[in-house]
Amino acid sequence: MNKLLWQPSDERIRNTNMHHFIQYVNARQGKNFSRYEDLYSWSVTESPVFWATLWDYAEVIHSQSYDLVVDEINKMPGASWFEGARLNFAENLLRYRNDRIALSFKGEARPTLSITYSELYQQVARLAQSLRDMGIQPGDRVAAFMPNMIETVVAMLAATSIGAIWSSCSPDFGIKGVLDRFGQIEPRVLFTADGYFYNGKEFDSLDRISAIIKDLPSIKKIVVVPYKDMEPDIAAMANTVLFEDFLAQDAKDLPFEQVPANHPLYILYSSGTTGVPKCIVHGAVGTLLQHIKELKLHSDVKPADTIFYFTTCGWMMWNWLVSSLALGARIFLYDGSPFFPDPGAMWQMAQDERITIFGTSAKYLAALEKAGVKPNQSFDLASLKAILSTGSPLSAESFEFVYRDIKNDLCLSSISGGTDALPWEIPWGPSIPLNFSVVAWA
Repeated sequence: MNKLLWQPSDERIRNTNMHHFIQYVNARQGKNFSRYEDLYSWSVTESPVFWATLWDYAEVIHSQSYDLVVDEINKMPGASWFEGARLNFAENLLRYRNDRIALSFKGEARPTLSITYSELYQQVARLAQSLRDMGIQPGDRVAAFMPNMIETVVAMLAATSIGAIWSSCSPDFGIKGVLDRFGQIEPRVLFTADGYFYNGKEFDSLDRISAIIKDLPSIKKIVVVPYKDMEPDIAAMANTVLFEDFLAQDAKDLPFEQVPANHPLYILYSSGTTGVPKCIVHGAVGTLLQHIKELKLHSDVKPADTIFYFTTCGWMMWNWLVSSLALGARIFLYDGSPFFPDPGAMWQMAQDERITIFGTSAKYLAALEKAGVKPNQSFDLASLKAILSTGSPLSAESFEFVYRDIKNDLCLSSISGGTDALPWEIPWGPSIPLNFSVVAWA
């Protein structure tokens, strides 16, 4: 037995990016698909054609097109995708340079800060110039021990615009946890904040950074973002500079290094539960197309949306979230406890910031229900159109909780968020449709 919890209206389906993509496929490939199931089957049986069509639909910015979509699909994993193409990941995320808000950031118990697409481009250009001036080249590793804030995104985009490889972890990691990860990749630059806030308490990061760099001789520069203090004391740390002082004063343009399609983009890590965390390298084209597919088609992200995901920079959902820039949406970043100052904090934020896509974990939704929070009774969530959950499978009870106590007219998607699966360098076919009926299995 199963119970239908929600089904979108015909009008809502017609207005989705998924529906638009089906029409696009029909026109381009001479198909007559009317259902998602038809599209899915085609994407699996004609995978190279699907990915070539998605490349065009996503309007991937590139300096050189591909010679072949995939060399030999039957040898996956290990197949080579879009050989011959040259592109830059950051250029695709910075395609919008207007006065619409690109990033908003709210620290725990602090006011929201925002930056426009135009301002973001200029910040990235200045930081990229500074990195180039110190000799950062394609293939160099740039690491971050940062909260989930605007400067973290700026640093990632600046590094990848050069063709450098980005890797990050959360500032709540211990010294050994950081060394187990960054010690394997030998970063040349380390971005950090002076501290962070969690559950009403402040924590210092610079003491741990001082200990970390003793065992990371590859690091030539430490860039500190003031967050806990307005003027952090960095005098005792060699080769250390404040973020604003490091930014180049004059960078009118931002050159994007054109790299091969499968050039390394991100280094993520396994959990470390069975030994030292294992490095997992993700390529530029696979990450870009997979993220655009999941964000634009499955999550229905549009320029008018404000998308939020509760994550740290140590979870791959941060990398996934940031790719929403390629779609012109407003990304809302939050750093702190989701239960501070009270269990309704995230829903107060969702109301105040008019969040349309709210991403979280199955564990959070279960904890919210246990705490007796009923957001639909206390907050105006009219703007909310989707809730995304990952980290673990969403229980039937949590499905019912969302539709009963949060909102009964939205798409609740239990998605996949695996480090080695979601932003994988080998693209896979469509997985979860937006226009599907939500069913809780009894």
